[in-house]
Amino acid sequence: MGEASGRSAGRGIDVGPAARVAIRPAQAGDLDRIWAIERMSFSDPWSRHSFERLLGDQRVHFVVAEHVPGAPEGYLVAWYVMDEGEIANLAVAADARRHGVGGALLDSALAAARARGVTDVYLEVRDSNAGARALYASRGFVQIARRRRYYRRPTEDALVLRLDLAPP
Repeated sequence: MGEASGRSAGRGIDVGPAARVAIRPAQAGDLDRIWAIERMSFSDPWSRHSFERLLGDQRVHFVVAEHVPGAPEGYLVAWYVMDEGEIANLAVAADARRHGVGGALLDSALAAARARGVTDVYLEVRDSNAGARALYASRGFVQIARRRRYYRRPTEDALVLRLDLAPP
């Protein structure tokens, strides 16, 4: 499981020269692009207002990934409560998929979780989303439950995944 390295989360995380994907906190100027990616990625998207409310919330890890400064190619929303975390939303623009963007975003959330003392990270993923499931498996997430008919448009089961971050 790779951990993001480089600059601190407050200033952005450079995940390394191979990927050349920079991770930085989401800003108001990113919302149009974030919402466009959201609508193209999900059949039941979050509202733009949902993203607006997250900006600047210290309890939330809301970041964007970009190869070119000012051109977000993906975003991630996670929150952490005590020793648990949840990846609430992760999406990558179609033309940026399979270029390390999703992995860099996920690694940034896991690094932030570790820094906060989180021991368990959870998420839900559509059963049919093979690409996302492979990404999560590559970081050590395992299925712990199934939520029947969780998603709408189309109706589909969600797989609940968990990653144990506790030291051995």
